[in-house]
Parts: sequence; structure tokens; C-alpha cells
Amino acid sequence: MVDLGIPHPHGVEEFKVASCHFNSISQFRPDHGAFTQAQQAATLRVHTCFPIRVRSRDVSTPADLGAILDMQRQAFLRAGPPSHDERINHLDALLAQVIKNKDRMADVLCEDFGNRSRHETLIAETMSTVNAIKHAKKHLKKWMKSEKRPLALQFKAGKAFIHYQPLGVIGIMAPWNYAYQLSLIPVAQALSAGNRVMLKPSEFTPGASELMKEMLAEAFGQDRVAVITGGPEVAADFSRQKYDHLMFTGSTPTGRKVMMAAAENMVPVTLELGGKSPTIIGDDYDLNKAAGSIAMGKLMNAGQTCIAPDYSFVPEGKVEAFADALSVQVHKMYPTLAANPDYTSIVADRHYERINNLLEDAKAKGARVQEINPAGEELGNQRKIAPTLVFDVTDDMAIMQEEIFGPVLPIKPYSNLDEVIDYVNDHDRPLALYHFTKDAADRDKVMQRTTAGGMTQNDTIMHVAIEELPFGGVGPSGLGSYHGHAGFKTFSHAKSIYRAGAFGGTAMLKPPYGPRLEKMINMMIGK
Repeated sequence: MVDLGIPHPHGVEEFKVASCHFNSISQFRPDHGAFTQAQQAATLRVHTCFPIRVRSRDVSTPADLGAILDMQRQAFLRAGPPSHDERINHLDALLAQVIKNKDRMADVLCEDFGNRSRHETLIAETMSTVNAIKHAKKHLKKWMKSEKRPLALQFKAGKAFIHYQPLGVIGIMAPWNYAYQLSLIPVAQALSAGNRVMLKPSEFTPGASELMKEMLAEAFGQDRVAVITGGPEVAADFSRQKYDHLMFTGSTPTGRKVMMAAAENMVPVTLELGGKSPTIIGDDYDLNKAAGSIAMGKLMNAGQTCIAPDYSFVPEGKVEAFADALSVQVHKMYPTLAANPDYTSIVADRHYERINNLLEDAKAKGARVQEINPAGEELGNQRKIAPTLVFDVTDDMAIMQEEIFGPVLPIKPYSNLDEVIDYVNDHDRPLALYHFTKDAADRDKVMQRTTAGGMTQNDTIMHVAIEELPFGGVGPSGLGSYHGHAGFKTFSHAKSIYRAGAFGGTAMLKPPYGPRLEKMINMMIGK
């Protein structure tokens, strides 16, 4: 998540990106069971991130940003909307860069995080981006077609339709937690809609930002796609530019700042934010199956996922059984933590301290904390936090007020479903909600009586992977949506067009007025 208020060192001449090597990738899948001693030793041997020199980052001024925006807008106006074939070429160029650089993308992000699971990057960054681009290519011709609209009797001589045209220049502010996916999928969808793009990636993942700058510069001229790097001052200036649309992904507090900055120029915004996404386990549902799904959704990227389960509702009397089931799942997925390449680090010291402060505050206010550390290791200074369960939580604890964004799961017992629904509805509307039940009536009750940006039933996080499901929040968790056709529409102007026929229209409405017009009006209104 971008934070416009964090100081950031400038003038950096070089920084590290990573090359993470694995002798046997299959050894390190999180579901393979316990490591042998030899495999644990191999993990220490083969998981190595070493520095590679890359060029220093550019820091743009407001004048630079304005000049790039002006250049892109003039290019857009001169060239006009790109054809279907031109847009396909743009998507192909982007796709080729992602496929070509997939290993570098994983290596660089590994170093940015301290340790970022290579396979999580391949799944959640590379594969998701490739799928989104291919989906757009497959459906683009249909999306670009004008949509006919039905006409009332008095307009039947003409035609009504919606024509989707590019907006112009799109600003995209992307976060660090899925640095590639949350940058490149919006870029792909903006290009599919025929726009020019200015991208501001996060300063928290400088290696990934620099790599994307290189990739996109190789694929596009700066008058079509420009990458702007720099710290929070640059991000603040970026948010004030006169785009035709601005998309921001990050925290709710920063989203408010971005929306206020965009409002200065009446720039429409799409805000993909976050919040506390609840999980509800029905009394009828298998705890082991639910625990497996929740563990995966929570611990992928060490919980640094905007739609990760934030806390879980568990039926009274089943809390300890659920905790035991989660512990079993963690042991299977991550037999070790310290040197395990599958278990991701927290991205920065500041975020590491924030999560630990949430735990300390909860303990001071009476919560019971259970760490799941399968090998009983010291995690040292790697910014790794063991999966942690928090019991006996209350709403005065910071952990129940703030989005956790880490591998920590509060557990709340409940006695009836209405109690859970009331609790969810009494709090900010979340970005996601997860419900595990086989009872159709309970499933529909939660679906209809709670409001969240999206929902996965009997699993976690998978709704985000369905390209034709709009992805976005509601209220404090976001404004607007994208993905698939929804993304194409977000970055397009739906122009309403009426093409008059040979008769009717304004000709029938001209004065002088008289009985003939009154008769027609009475017929139309049903008098």
C-alpha cells in the first residue's frame, strides 16, 4: 500500500535486486509435508539472494509529471483512438515483457521483501497478470462493440446505442504488496480501452519498480506508457495531475488523500483500498477444510494481501478445535519458517514493528496469543513473523480496529448467525467476506444481509482470480472496480448516442402547440 506520508531517502545511486536460486523447486512446495534434515540443510544452502547493480532511480518533479502528461495527451489527440489491432499489439508487447522477465521479476521482488516466495510471485504476480492480458485479448473485440439500447415508441424511427471510447491519459498508483500484478493488470486494462498510461509504482519495492520501468520502456514509447519512480513527495505530486482518470490501490487513509488531491482537478477516481475482511465458519462446516483454506488465504505473502482473511468467526465450543486445525495446516504448509523460501518476510521494518505493536497492544488488553512455529525457531532479523492466533479479542484493541496486513488471525466465538451479521454491519464495509457453510439458507442470508466488495463462499481469496468478476470495494474499502470487462469500462467513456430517424424527434415538438400535440401527450402518458 502506498503511503504518501513516509519520508524516503533520495539520491540513491544503487540498490540491490535479488537472484534467488533453488536446486530442486519441487522440494519447497508448502504442502509437501515435513522437511527432512537434509531438505532443511538444502534450504539454507540454495536460497540465496545476491545483489545485482541496476541504474539509479529517477525522481520526478511536478513540472516533469506535467510535461509527460501533456506529451501523452497531445499524442492521444493526434493519433485518435487506437484500432482493435493496435490495442492487441499493445497487449502483446506487455505480455511478451512479463513472460520474458518472469524469473527476474521473482528474483527482484525476493530482494525487495528480504524474502518473497518465488512461487507466490509466479502464481500471484506472473500467472495472474498473464491470465488478465490473455483474457482481455480474447474478449476485446466484443468489448469494443457499441451496445444497442431499446427505444420507446416515440423514438422507434431512430437508433440508440452506447459507444465506448478511450478516456485519454490514465494515472495508476500501485502498491508494494503485489507490485507487478497491481501495476500491470491496470496498465493492461487501460491499454485495452485505448488509453495512454502514467504509472507510479511503490517506493517500498524499488527493485520491482525499476524493473517495470525497464520492461515498459522496452515495450512502449513514453508517450504511451511512462513509469514514474520516487518517494512519497513524488506520489503526492503524481496524485494532483490532471488525468482523465486516476486509479489508486492502497490503504484507506491514503486513499482519502488521493481522492482529495484528484478532486482539485475534478479527476474521477477508482480506489482499491482494504479493511478488515471477516471469515465466518458455519456450525455445519468441516473445521479442517475451512482451516486449510483460511491458512492459505491468510499466510500467502505473509498476510500482506488486501483481501486476506483479517479475523474469523468460529462457533462457540469449537474455537480450540479450529485453532488445532489451523496449527496442523501451518505445520503441513511451512514445516520451518526461518530459512524456508516459501514463507515470505514482512516488507519493511516499519510494517514489521506495526504488526508486533498490534500484538503487544492486544496482550496488554487481555488477549491470549498463540504463535505457531513448527520448528520452534528463532526468526532473527529476517522480518519474519510466525503465524499467530489471537483469542479473547475486544473492539478496544487496535488489532480489531486496523487492517492487520500480516500473518496474525484474531478468532471470535459466536452463538448465532444474526449476531455475526450485526457485527459485520456495525463496522466499515470490508473489501472481502468469506463464508463456509453447506446450508443454503444460511449462505443466502449472509450474502444478502451483509455488504462487502466481494465474496468467496467455502473458500478464500479466489473471487479475485475470476477475470469476469468486477474487483473492488464499497465505502471505506474502495470506490469503483476493475478486472475483465469491468476494467475496460472503468477506463472507457460510455458515450450515449441517439441517431435520429427520418421522422419524429424535435420536429414533433415545435410550436405552435395545439390539440394535436396534447392528444399525442395524452396517448403517451396513458390518459
